[in-house]
Amino acid sequence: MSNDLDSKARASLASAAKERILILDGAMGTMIQRHKLAEDDYRGDQFADWHCDVQGNNDLLVLTQPDLIYQIHCDYLDAGADIIETNTFNATTIAMADYDMEAISRDINVAAAKLAKKAAQQYSLKTPDKPRYVAGVLGPTNRTASISPDVNDPGKRNVTFDELVKAYSESTEALIEGGADLIMLETIFDTLNAKAAAFAVEQTFEKVGKTLPVMVSGTITDASGRTLSGQTAEAFYYSMRHISPFSFGLNCALGPDLLRQYVDEVATISECLISAHPNAGLPNEFGEYDMEGPEMAEHLKEWAESGLVNIVGGCCGSTPEHISDIANAVAGIKPRQVPAFEPKMRLSGLEPFVH
Repeated sequence: MSNDLDSKARASLASAAKERILILDGAMGTMIQRHKLAEDDYRGDQFADWHCDVQGNNDLLVLTQPDLIYQIHCDYLDAGADIIETNTFNATTIAMADYDMEAISRDINVAAAKLAKKAAQQYSLKTPDKPRYVAGVLGPTNRTASISPDVNDPGKRNVTFDELVKAYSESTEALIEGGADLIMLETIFDTLNAKAAAFAVEQTFEKVGKTLPVMVSGTITDASGRTLSGQTAEAFYYSMRHISPFSFGLNCALGPDLLRQYVDEVATISECLISAHPNAGLPNEFGEYDMEGPEMAEHLKEWAESGLVNIVGGCCGSTPEHISDIANAVAGIKPRQVPAFEPKMRLSGLEPFVH
């Protein structure tokens, strides 16, 4: 059953994207927080004697609380998600170093992909006309290759390109082993990190003899309209277009009201599908998100009616209720048509250069 469903799902992905706007899931962390898990919940039996605190290591829950993570996936699929993301945002060896769990990174990635795949296959069987897909998530890591962590030493770096490639390669191979249908480079704030991830992904595809669609999703950090490493949205796209992504988009940091102009910017120049999964507004003074599903859905419906998007979902603060409202709002609206572009030289530094 697994192999048949795998090949069928991947073969139908591009076709489905042409027919309708695809629905991405919402926030995993927001849903985990609802359960108010304690240190012992994170440890489970497997890590009961671990030498440091692990509370907050949400990725570890695929090993210690798999039923909880599986149910969250199912809740998003019930809400109408076509694509669910693995719970691996911080599962690289680099990010796992915060908990001295580098050696467990591979197990987490494999288990996370298997959990999401199990849920996706169950719902694909329920709705054969609407297969569900798993995006194996590669997060940005908690280090940056092009920005100094020390304001007094601009040349200092806390990670190298090669270290990032090694970490991303290990995660990518594990996600593929676990059954991911796509690979998503998510919440990218440093283009050099993204280039390391892209290089690692393509290198891994060659190694395992399998190529999956790749989604690239960057983050505009504030009203400056730039990533943390300084690029405009258009410049960032030109920096990544060489990998011929399945989709390119933006997520996190901003709510839909503030993110729209940047989605419009990349939709105008992108030669691939456009994805967007904004936050549920901006966090309030308590760090919580106040934008309800109907309001968020109204924004994304307008984006869809304006022909800006092919894939939509939610990031921080979003829930299955948000995703259900979004799915209903964009149902029946035609997806963005990828325009034909005149061949030109398209370069980028912090700004784009097209000639």
